[in-house]
Amino acid sequence: MGYWQTKVLPQLRKVFDKSGKKAAASEFVKSFDKEEVNKELEEKKSELGPKVLEIYEAAPAEIKALVKAPKESGVKKNAAAVTKFLDELVKIDFPGSKAVSEVVEKSGPGLVAGPIVFLLEKVGTFVPDEAP
Repeated sequence: MGYWQTKVLPQLRKVFDKSGKKAAASEFVKSFDKEEVNKELEEKKSELGPKVLEIYEAAPAEIKALVKAPKESGVKKNAAAVTKFLDELVKIDFPGSKAVSEVVEKSGPGLVAGPIVFLLEKVGTFVPDEAP
């Protein structure tokens, strides 16, 4: 009985325990500091503007729609495109994107949709409104 509880049972828990990812993601969502990201954005606004616009122009239509109107359901539907877009934001050192991208790699974009929507809103401030 001792072998079962010390060796086998912990291995089974690791295999079947999916709440570890959820716990890590929810902990990140709680600790995500929007004010710090806003402060960094204000400091780097002039140098980030052209880079963000370039990435936005190269993005697929789904991402452009999400930047214009960020929604958690849209993030979950377009998970692969959102992950690629986050990777591009990390390359230009967009504030907050590195931490969000790391959590997305571990637990998926659906669990950290709140911070992703926040970043998409911030990207939207760099994108000019298109005239109809």
